[in-house]
Amino acid sequence: MSRTISIEPVTRIEGHARISLQLDDQGQVQDARFHLTQFRGFEKFCEGRPYREMPALTARTCGICPVSHVLAANKACDHLLSVSIPPTAEKLRRIINLAQLTQSHALSFFHLSSPDLLLGWDADPASRNIFGVMRQNPDLARDGIRLRQIGQTIIETLGGKKIHPTWVVPGGVSEALTADKHAVMLRLLPEGLEIAKRTYAFFKTLVPKFLDEAAHFGSQDTLFLSLVSPEGNLEHYDGVLRLKDARGRILEDQVPTWEYERLVGEAVEDFSYMKFPYYKPQGYPKGIYRVGPLARLNNANACGTPYADVALAEFRMLQESGPVASSFHYHYARLVEIIFALEMMERLLKDPRILDTRVRARARSNRDEGIGVAEAPRGTLMHHYRIDENGLITWVNLIIATGHNNLAMNQAIRQVAKTYVDGNHLQEGMLNRVEAVIRCFDPCLSCASHAFGQMPLLIELRDAAGALVDRLCRD
Repeated sequence: MSRTISIEPVTRIEGHARISLQLDDQGQVQDARFHLTQFRGFEKFCEGRPYREMPALTARTCGICPVSHVLAANKACDHLLSVSIPPTAEKLRRIINLAQLTQSHALSFFHLSSPDLLLGWDADPASRNIFGVMRQNPDLARDGIRLRQIGQTIIETLGGKKIHPTWVVPGGVSEALTADKHAVMLRLLPEGLEIAKRTYAFFKTLVPKFLDEAAHFGSQDTLFLSLVSPEGNLEHYDGVLRLKDARGRILEDQVPTWEYERLVGEAVEDFSYMKFPYYKPQGYPKGIYRVGPLARLNNANACGTPYADVALAEFRMLQESGPVASSFHYHYARLVEIIFALEMMERLLKDPRILDTRVRARARSNRDEGIGVAEAPRGTLMHHYRIDENGLITWVNLIIATGHNNLAMNQAIRQVAKTYVDGNHLQEGMLNRVEAVIRCFDPCLSCASHAFGQMPLLIELRDAAGALVDRLCRD
C-alpha cells in the first residue's frame, strides 16, 4: 500500500517548508515535492504606495538578505527616474552588496551546512548543529562567527544598521563615505580574507569524502542563469544576463536586464506558495534552470581578482568538462565568492575617488515602469514596478532567487530521495540527506513566498465541546 513520508519542518533553512515523499507499494520513492507553506503577498500590499517607499517596504521581506532587496528596489527606482547614478555611489552600492554576500554565505556554510559536513549525515540530530561544530572544530566555528561579523560590520558602517539599512536611496546613496568609516572597513578586510582562504583550503580536504553526494545531490542537467559583466566576468551588482545549458553552450548572452521577461516565465502549482520560474523558449517545466553562486561561477569567464581566479580554476576541475553540475558544489562556490567579495571590497575602497561627496542623482519619475536586477547571495533577484501619474505603485512583480531555483530544488529532492531513502527500513539520516540537498541551495523562503496560485485550504469551526459546526474546503 502506498505511503507518504512528510519531513516537517525542513531544518536549518530560512523560513517554513516541508517535503513530502510518495512511496509505492514496495516502499520505494516515486515522487518528492518541496512545499513552501507560508504566504506573504508583498506584491499586493505594496500597491498604492509611493514608489520611493519600495526599497524600505520590500527590504522587510527578509531579515537575512534585506540589502539585496534594497539594491534591486533602488535600481528599479533609478530606472523610473531615468538617471545614471554617480560613479562613486555605484562603487559604494557594490561594497554593501559584497558585504551582504559575505555575511550571508558565511551563515549558510558555517552555521547551516557545516554540521552535516563535519559531523556526518547520520549524526545525532541533538548535536548535528552549530553547537556540535563548536565542540568538534572550535576554530572553524569561531572563524564562521567572525567572518559573518566582518560582513555585518561593513553593512552597518555604510548603512547605519546591520538589518534593513536605508542608506541606499533612489539615485545613489544618502551620504558620502567618511575617512573614519573608510579606515574601519579597510582594517577588517585582510583578516576576513585570511579566514576565507583558510576555510577554503580546509573545505578542499573535505570534498573527496563526499564523491557519492556530489554524484547524487541535484546533479541532473539544468540551465544556468546569472548576471555577468559586459566582458563576461563574475558580476553581482549590475551587468547583463547570460544563460548557459548543461553542456556549457551559451543560449542567451548580453541580454539587458529590462528584457528579462523574454527569458523568464512563471508558473504556479497547487502544492506551494512559491512560483516556478522557467526559461520561456523551452517551456514549462522543461526550461529548468539554476541561479546563485553555482550558476554565477559556471557562467563567468573569470572572477577578476587574484585569489578568486585561482579558486575558480580549481572549482572547474570538479568536473571533467562543461559546467559543474552537482548542487552539492554550491558550498564550494560560496567559498570562492567570499574570497572574491573580500578582494573586491578592498579594491573598491582603495579607489582614489571613493571619498567623493557626489553620491546622488536627483530627479522625478520619468517612466511609468522600472526594473531592477541584482545578484543576491542566493541568486538573481528581480524587482519590476509600474506606477501611475502620481508616482503610486499600480503593479509589482518580485522574482526571488530561491524562486528561480524552485524547479531545480524539486528535481534535486527527487534524485536524493530515490537514491538514499528506503521506505521499508527508514532511518533519520536518509531524511537528513533529503533536507541537506535543500540546504545546498540555501533557500530564503520568506523572500520567495509570492505565488499567485492557490494551495488547498481546510477550515473547520468547532464548538466548545469539540463538535464540528461547519467546514470550508478549497481543493
